[in-house]
Amino acid sequence: MDIKVLGPGCPKCKQTEEIVRQAVAESGADAQVEKVTGVMEIAAYGVFGTPAVVIDGQVKSVGKVPSKQEVLAWLGK
Repeated sequence: MDIKVLGPGCPKCKQTEEIVRQAVAESGADAQVEKVTGVMEIAAYGVFGTPAVVIDGQVKSVGKVPSKQEVLAWLGK
């Protein structure tokens, strides 16, 4: 599973990355978490609000910090 947290590094982006990493660790999912900060790379996903979460190429969340329960649901746990 390939998970990308999109955002320039703002506090909400950092919080989102932390929640995603906690959910992956808690669920035991076989996932790679990558932080994407490049504006052009973020825009390539069609995302114009951050933070955003992309799992296996599918945008799951834009412009808000997801709850750990939401992330666990996306992981199928």
